[in-house]
Amino acid sequence: MENIFLHTKHTLCLFPPFRKRWRWKKVNHLDKSLILIITKLLKRRYQNCKALSQLIQMAYAALSSFMNSLEQLLKPNQSLVCRSCTQQHIESLYQKLSALQVFLDNTTKDIETVKVLEKRIRNIVYKAEDRVDSCLRKIILADREDKRQKACTSFYQELLKVEEQVYFLNKEVMQIEFNNHGSKSAELARISSSLEKSTIEENTVVGMEDDFNTILDRVTAQTDELTVIPIFGMGGIGKTTLARKAYDDSYIQSRFDKHAWVTISQKYNERQMLLEVASSITTGSNKYMSDDQLMEFVYRGLKGRRFLIVIDDIWSTEAWDQMKRIFPNDNNKSRILLTTRLKCVAGYASSPDFPPHSKSFLSVDDSWNLFNEKLFKQDHCPPLLEETGKHIVQQCRGLPLSVVVVAGLLGKMDPTYDNWKNVEKNLNSFFGTVSEQCQSILSLSYSYLPQYLRACFLYVGGFPEDKEIDVSKLIELWIAEQFVKARSNKSLEVVAEEYLEELIDRSLILTGRQRANEWNKTCKIHDLLRQLCLREAHTENVVHIMNWNVTMSSEAINDQRRVIVSEHQERQVYSRRHSSGITSITRTFISMQYFGLNFPKGICSFVSQLKLLKVLDVSSIQYDFSCVIPQLVHLRYVAARIKEAISLAKLRNLQTIILANVERTELKHPLDIWTMTEIRHLDIESPLHISNPCVSENNSIGEQPLFLNNMQTLTLHFSPFAAEIIRRTPNLKYLKIIDYWPSILDGPPVLDSLILLEELEMLDIELSTIGPVTFPRDIFPSNLKKLRLSYTRIPWEAMNLLANLPNLEVLKLDYAFAGTDWKVDEDVVFHKLKYLQIASDCLERWEIGSDNFPMLEQLLLYGMNKLEEIPESIGEIMTLNLIQLDHCSSGVVISAKKIQQEQQSLGNYELQVQIKSNYGVVKGIPVLVEKYAGVYIE
Repeated sequence: MENIFLHTKHTLCLFPPFRKRWRWKKVNHLDKSLILIITKLLKRRYQNCKALSQLIQMAYAALSSFMNSLEQLLKPNQSLVCRSCTQQHIESLYQKLSALQVFLDNTTKDIETVKVLEKRIRNIVYKAEDRVDSCLRKIILADREDKRQKACTSFYQELLKVEEQVYFLNKEVMQIEFNNHGSKSAELARISSSLEKSTIEENTVVGMEDDFNTILDRVTAQTDELTVIPIFGMGGIGKTTLARKAYDDSYIQSRFDKHAWVTISQKYNERQMLLEVASSITTGSNKYMSDDQLMEFVYRGLKGRRFLIVIDDIWSTEAWDQMKRIFPNDNNKSRILLTTRLKCVAGYASSPDFPPHSKSFLSVDDSWNLFNEKLFKQDHCPPLLEETGKHIVQQCRGLPLSVVVVAGLLGKMDPTYDNWKNVEKNLNSFFGTVSEQCQSILSLSYSYLPQYLRACFLYVGGFPEDKEIDVSKLIELWIAEQFVKARSNKSLEVVAEEYLEELIDRSLILTGRQRANEWNKTCKIHDLLRQLCLREAHTENVVHIMNWNVTMSSEAINDQRRVIVSEHQERQVYSRRHSSGITSITRTFISMQYFGLNFPKGICSFVSQLKLLKVLDVSSIQYDFSCVIPQLVHLRYVAARIKEAISLAKLRNLQTIILANVERTELKHPLDIWTMTEIRHLDIESPLHISNPCVSENNSIGEQPLFLNNMQTLTLHFSPFAAEIIRRTPNLKYLKIIDYWPSILDGPPVLDSLILLEELEMLDIELSTIGPVTFPRDIFPSNLKKLRLSYTRIPWEAMNLLANLPNLEVLKLDYAFAGTDWKVDEDVVFHKLKYLQIASDCLERWEIGSDNFPMLEQLLLYGMNKLEEIPESIGEIMTLNLIQLDHCSSGVVISAKKIQQEQQSLGNYELQVQIKSNYGVVKGIPVLVEKYAGVYIE
């Protein structure tokens, strides 16, 4: 009960009447019922504040989607509707929607009023978009002029009705006066902050020894200057626990004259912060001082003294800018320890010599140790329960908060084999309860997100559990869903990457595998945060996850606008809603897992009913969607399998096209994409191929040449018109050419066209030719950062030409060069190359100097079974940190180990050597390389 009193005391401090009138030394005499009433009141206000955020996002997403649709109709080259009749009304409607969006961006209004108003905005806008898009679909698909005229008239009438409805809605919004209750966010933040501390702190530091030693080294470093030491990571990962351990450590305490602990939370309260610091460093009452007097008082109290200040749970750089003014820098080894969930805040506040410390997840063993300490205290887990217990704890994925909650829940039941086994059999239900108890802490990170990131974050919850997420696909889907807004002169893809980085920096998304150039290839999300996504996404109707074996029918998805089908049964975190919706309002249908033919029959017919779809991904289903796709005229993203040629002429909004064949048969017609000006990403498998742009240009009505200026990525699986296609896609960022020269003998024209791609950053050429390919000089654009050549069989002498690429950072050569000797001349320098991957079955001797690759960080050699050794000069490259070998000769492995040993003798322990599946040969007898060099085999 004491903890309840202390917790309530802390939360009641948020309210001025309590702060002034109550004397906290008498808090233990408060009536228990009053405490419970106040706690319930605070919980209700917490839920209301959270609900307000959810409601705003629902309406905001609806407005963004409709406004993007209207933008297409305002483009000068659109020919769907009569501009003279409709443009004025469309512009007026767009302005009114923009005003509503601005209102939602800035709102901090009364929850009950917003509930009613948001529902009206969302319903009106969604229905308006559906009606407008339905009329546009009829116009696009009209096969006779009279049908088209009728559809245009219907569109105009609907447009007027929609404009009128939005006008009155806008008027209603602008007339409403709201009271601003800005203190709610601060209340919410402090309540959750207290909950987090009471849940996981208790000075239990298990599995944090390395983290603690890092912080200890930084706190006790010999640096004289005032040093800021930030700790960042997701909610519940143990940042505060780690900071508290350091703060309470007797050795650290003895090094400082003054100590103070300040909790900030989401809403920065300068006066509260000053009072907390003042009370920690001095005695007596300071509550009657003004803010300026307090600032001077604190500054003077710290001046000339060595101090340790912990700033816990800070959320903004603005708060840090205001705080740091009160901390004097007397060059006396004072320290500030700071915790935050935001990487950007940690980086902003950190000192130059001490980068922010990323709090890591617990290992499997450390998670089990923490669980044991929480549940069994000084005892040990009974051997009979250990296997089951470890399996349960593994589901926490290394998050201390989750481990502690699991221990608490299991502690409420008798520790018997049957009880724990029952939990193990019902993990979905059990971890649903775990998730609920963690949400008050984790949801803070979500509630702090700006509007433009919320839908992006919730969308991630639709991806399969425990699977890494392909970043390229995620970004393309975000753009197709119209979540990404243009910024200055940046492409939508660059903006989307910035969105992802923001979510990572906010500790909501985890980095997965990285590309050779350190860009994110995959990302991940912790299970508890995914549960948060599923809850919020259901509440806000952002995305609906359903099990694949559910009968495909309109009742199955009713009023869901986005549907993602998963292979496995999802954890039930909400009850199914029952409503009588219509199938046609669904705008997204995605199948995330591979099903092949094991999908409900009639899926094609079912998808054809979703007439207003914008996103369709059924590439995991081995069925023919040839008849379905041309009818879905609002598609922006399509990934599917087809059996026969299709026409995409009426799908004017398509941005991403990923098409494969159900079976390997020659299609009758190529794919004509040359009037699809919105297209950004194209990947079609052979024998599908892009049509001749010259023919399409001759058949087009307009006189302008056909160029696809928005195209960002293009994969050419055998195209007889590759050179002309490349010439007409001038802004490509990524190009992949597969199987070209074996069938077509115009290699030089294709190569010559590459130099035209001034924006090209990544190029991948993969051939299946037996003979060598001759590359002319300077064929690659200077902006190229990543180059991959496969089976081109170019002479090694031509390799020196690649050094002329000034921005090249990644070079992958898979049997790209032919010959037994490769000598790199002294004047050949790869100035920016960081990653070099070589696979060769013919190279025997390799001569280079360390100056040829001054920035090289990673060297990967595959299949080098004839190479005698790695040049010793490789070890002299100062930046090199990894040599990885796979199926290489024993001489290569031994030389790699020798290089590593020489570097270690010079004090360089950063260079790692990794061996994968390698065998050496001595006197004709294959033996494990491990016997030669004692190297680590991964």
